[in-house]
Amino acid sequence: MDRKKIDLTISCYGKTKDEKYDVVILPWGAIEPHNFHLPYLTDCILPHDIAVDAAQLARERAGIHCMVMPPVPFGAHNPGQRDLPFCIHTRQITRQYILEDIAASLYNQGIRRLVILGGHGGNDFKGMIRDLYIDYPDFLILATNWFEIISGKDFFEAEIDDHAGESETSVMMYYHPELVKLNEAGNGEVKNFAIPSLNKKIAWTPRHWDKASTDSGIGDPRKASVEKGRDYAHAVIEKLADLFIDITKHKLY
Repeated sequence: MDRKKIDLTISCYGKTKDEKYDVVILPWGAIEPHNFHLPYLTDCILPHDIAVDAAQLARERAGIHCMVMPPVPFGAHNPGQRDLPFCIHTRQITRQYILEDIAASLYNQGIRRLVILGGHGGNDFKGMIRDLYIDYPDFLILATNWFEIISGKDFFEAEIDDHAGESETSVMMYYHPELVKLNEAGNGEVKNFAIPSLNKKIAWTPRHWDKASTDSGIGDPRKASVEKGRDYAHAVIEKLADLFIDITKHKLY
C-alpha cells in the first residue's frame, strides 16, 4: 500500500484529502542520551516506526485507515538527566498544552480515536486524558508504551533492561542498524538507592540519573541483536494492529 497514506512524516495533502481516517496514532518520546551507542531520539524513532508497521497491518487485515503523526519529542526527565548535554526536559503543563492543542485540531477535523504510543517511560498521560474527556466526551483517547505491551522476558536475556539496554538496542538494530554503534556502548551498570524501601518499591521518587548511571544507560546492551529486535517488534506490532482494529469495530461499552 501507499505509505504516504499512513505516515504523516512523508505524506502530503494530495494523499490525505479524500481519506476518512478511523484512528490517529501519536508517537510521543523524548530527547535524551541513550548510553553511548543509540541516538538521542531513540524514544521518538521507535514508537513511530512500530506505529507505521502496525497501521499498515491493520489496513491489510481489516481495512482500518490509520494515520501516524510525527513523534512529539518533548518528555519528562529525572534529576541529573537535564544536566547532560542536549537532554531537554519539559514540564507536565507544557506537554499537557501540546496534547490539548493536538486533540483540539484533530477533533475539529472529525477524528474521534487517538492512540498515544509512548516511547519514553518518564511520560504519563493519564491525568491529561481524564481532563480531555471533560471537553471531548465522545473522543476516545488511549495511551500505551510500545515496550510495555508485551513482556520482553521471552525475547531478551538481560536481567536489567531499563534504558538503552538489550531490548531497545535490539529493536533499533532491526529498524535502523546504521544508527547503532554497539562497539561504543557502555555496560549500562546501575547503582540502586541506598534506601532499602525504595528498592522494594514501597514508595517512589525519581532516580538521580547522574548517580544511578555512569553512561546514561541502565541495562547492558551488548547481547542485543537484529533477530531479537525483529521478533519482539513483530509481536508488539501484532498487538497494536489488533488494538486499532478493535477500537474501530467496537464501542467502548
